Amino acid sequence: MKPFLVTPCSSWSLQLPECVDTPDRGYECRLQLSHNWGQYSPFFSIPSEISTAIPPRCQITFAQVLSRHGARDPTATKTRSYYSTIQKLQIAVGEFRGKYAFLNWFKYTLGADQLTAFGEQQMINSGIVFYNRYKALAKQRTPFIRASGQDRVVESARNFSQGFHQAKTADRTPDENYPYSILVIPEGEGYNNTLDHGLCTEFEDAVAYSSIGSEAQQTLLATFLPSVIDRLNRDIPSANLTALDIVNLFDLCPFTTVASLSGAVSPFCFLFSLDEWKHYDYYQSLGKFYGYGAGNPLGPTQGAGYVNELIARLSGEAVSDHTTVNHTLDDSDDTFPLDEALYVDISHDNDMISIFSALGLYNSTGSLSNTSIQSPDAAGGYSAAWTVPFAGRAYFEKMACAGVDEELVRIVVNNRVIPIQRCGADRLGRCTLAKFVQSMDFAIAGGRWDMCFAPK
Repeated sequence: MKPFLVTPCSSWSLQLPECVDTPDRGYECRLQLSHNWGQYSPFFSIPSEISTAIPPRCQITFAQVLSRHGARDPTATKTRSYYSTIQKLQIAVGEFRGKYAFLNWFKYTLGADQLTAFGEQQMINSGIVFYNRYKALAKQRTPFIRASGQDRVVESARNFSQGFHQAKTADRTPDENYPYSILVIPEGEGYNNTLDHGLCTEFEDAVAYSSIGSEAQQTLLATFLPSVIDRLNRDIPSANLTALDIVNLFDLCPFTTVASLSGAVSPFCFLFSLDEWKHYDYYQSLGKFYGYGAGNPLGPTQGAGYVNELIARLSGEAVSDHTTVNHTLDDSDDTFPLDEALYVDISHDNDMISIFSALGLYNSTGSLSNTSIQSPDAAGGYSAAWTVPFAGRAYFEKMACAGVDEELVRIVVNNRVIPIQRCGADRLGRCTLAKFVQSMDFAIAGGRWDMCFAPK
């Protein structure tokens, strides 16, 4: 498969620019729309105030990527809901006109839960980038790869491997280890898995924690959705669209876009104004922040186990953790080696939000308002689209630099250097390894794991 895609964005308008999805910069089509789709945005490169280049007189000694899976179909529950909305519209309306005209012939064909062809290509591109960025290490090495157990995550790991291998062979380097081994960690009740939450029963089931995100979202919806409902019902008088229908129509924009191999922007995307898309994006960001991030008292705790695994790999010492780590795997050199230089972990958006929160990457964000929207810049670089888009990734780097006695740690999220605030990052966003480890006291202590299980 080709390492990038170029195609006209849509046949619906001759005014649209070309769609481009490249390994380095990601999805760059109708930026003001596509970068406001929350966690359903395809990966795109975030502007960075600090250069992401390897600093002069430094060399990377360790690189680990934590990636979300590639673009997928809706979940089974949502695909049924989307189908119902489309069916309701097409039964109620005799003929659609204007920007709604495509609904005259639109057929709902989205599946459920699986990677799309576009998402597969995203992960191939991601593997290409990882090899090229860390070529000095990758040329003579094979990454140690883990994937959480859902099919789309495992397939994403295979696609990533394909891209890494593709780049390596293009570099005229033998690659006898391909196809690479992938350690799949099962998901489901009772499994310890740092790439998939599920063990902390209070977080999963107690209304005090599990409903915080959706409550924040509902409060925001009340501030902007009524006017959207009124507008669309005026445009389509017999539709009788509800709040759920409108949110479904918003969602169908990114999902029908990534259902196209080329990433052609869907006509659903043009049913809403830019201001409405900004509200939708913030609506999704609230769900992640208060559902799985720092806005939830138990959100960051779900990421503590992964942070402790990262500390172990960076320091070359055995994992110490009493939260979500699977010690059957992590206590074995075969399934959790500590002497590798390249690591790849493929996970989900919600888990990555918890991990970023446990790391303290967005401590400057503060509490997000649920009655007015904030831009990602105003929110300390946080939004769902900026942190966990489809195929979004974080690089954890360790580097040795001339004139510095200790190795330095740096974190890059979707091509944006995130200064590690807890350990007093330097002007390039880095901390010494010792200070980085010391600053991870929240994760080392297990977060608030003691709150995870209500007394029986």
